[in-house]
Amino acid sequence: MTATPTQQANTFNPSPEAGSAVDIVRVRKDFGAAVGVADVSLTIAKGEFVTLLGPSGCGKSTLLGMIAGFVTPTAGRIVVDGADITGLEPYRRDIGMVFQSYALFPHMNVRDNIAFGLKMRKLPAAQVEQEVARAIAMMKLDGFENRRVRQLSGGQQQRVALARAIVIRPKVLLLDEPLSALDKNLRAQMQVELSELHRKTGLTTIFVTHDQGEALSLSDRIVVMNKGSVQQVATPIELYRQPANGFVASFIGEINALPPGRCEVKDGIASLVLPGAGPLVFPAMPAAGFAPGRQVRAFLRPEHVRPAAPGEAGPNIVTGKVDAHIYQGSHTITRVVVEGIGLVETRVTGSDIVAGAPVGAPLALAFDLGEAVLLDASE
Repeated sequence: MTATPTQQANTFNPSPEAGSAVDIVRVRKDFGAAVGVADVSLTIAKGEFVTLLGPSGCGKSTLLGMIAGFVTPTAGRIVVDGADITGLEPYRRDIGMVFQSYALFPHMNVRDNIAFGLKMRKLPAAQVEQEVARAIAMMKLDGFENRRVRQLSGGQQQRVALARAIVIRPKVLLLDEPLSALDKNLRAQMQVELSELHRKTGLTTIFVTHDQGEALSLSDRIVVMNKGSVQQVATPIELYRQPANGFVASFIGEINALPPGRCEVKDGIASLVLPGAGPLVFPAMPAAGFAPGRQVRAFLRPEHVRPAAPGEAGPNIVTGKVDAHIYQGSHTITRVVVEGIGLVETRVTGSDIVAGAPVGAPLALAFDLGEAVLLDASE
């Protein structure tokens, strides 16, 4: 199940004076004949939480590795706080990083793991102790200072890795799928703690994940990648409601992708004519650029499809057969096969629909096309 964007999303408003923390300028990475990252440019503001999101192999971790200095770009520049760091060694970049595996030192206790970066910078012992104590308190690790890594739970190891990354007060914090090894409940808890950490520190953060729910709930902006290229950069709410293309629409949350149809306008009323199904009528004219006769696809979230009331009629009501019910506790996802359209999902509160419309029974659905996303069918 994928979460919808929270109301807290899209609240980051950097001032013009803040400037950019990271500028990625036409960065490319080739692995022989294969393209890992293709000509990516991106500017990240100071204090912003940006997520690189996409399926496995899309290039997001490669891009993060180039920012960190572990991967050498084939072309392009990486600028942090106004300085070109493309050729700098990782330890000279003033960047904190948390790896998917945490990469903690098993022979060290919690305190020494956190202090490692400070000691490498040869800071005075008193300052090291002060900074470590601050990081331990911030990550709620009081009482664990003398424990070894193997004596910690997954969540505690996660906190140690974060403390080690932030204790050096980096210009940028990089997080490479740091929650992927945790169970569902602990992941949810750590999402809250990551959000709190970002709020307290104001660190510019670049987060890599393939989990749409994490990206939607944590990010100021999301960079959706596929096959090495950026597909869209937007706030969580913009991304969910206004996907730029079919890949983004299908990748972000559940969505019903209707088959391609022809856009028609008659007497000021716009409709989508689908082969094998009746026309679907829009409550308002579709977005500019969808001229009559053009082939388009409509994308509709399950929350914008509902079971029709008994006897309800209208142009946007279709009937099909129930294919499956997926009970989720607070709601049920019901899948209905509609002739000429295919499989359609609706999200219904509670579980009454399971008994009220058993598998194989007919079920009428009402489409709220005012919430539909229309995209060129060629995409």
